[in-house]
Amino acid sequence: MTASERAVQLVQIAAEAAADKLADDILAYDVSEQLVITDAFLLCSATNDRQVRAIVDEIEDRLRADADAKPVRREGEREGRWVLLDYLDIVVHVQHEEDRTFYALERLWKDCPAIPLPESVAQANIQRART
Repeated sequence: MTASERAVQLVQIAAEAAADKLADDILAYDVSEQLVITDAFLLCSATNDRQVRAIVDEIEDRLRADADAKPVRREGEREGRWVLLDYLDIVVHVQHEEDRTFYALERLWKDCPAIPLPESVAQANIQRART
């Protein structure tokens, strides 16, 4: 089993939205073989709480406008350190960079196949890594 076309579409839209708000280390994994609750995870991070919230808001706005998708669950917004957006097909994790380093979700899911992200997101990742 692999991630559905809908999940890949949502990941790509969300990744572009995150990149537009200068998110760091944007990654996506196809977790459909490991989990029954979702097809994909999108991970990204930010340097401060305000940026975490801005990224979350942009992802929600874009997914609503471009894919008519609304999260069924949203957790962690109050603290602004790790916000989880559950769209059933995908789960988006926007973390403060310190929490991202500490929890290292990519280490937990490294055996899952990566979902290719749009070229604009890949370029943004490279540029952000250089600065």
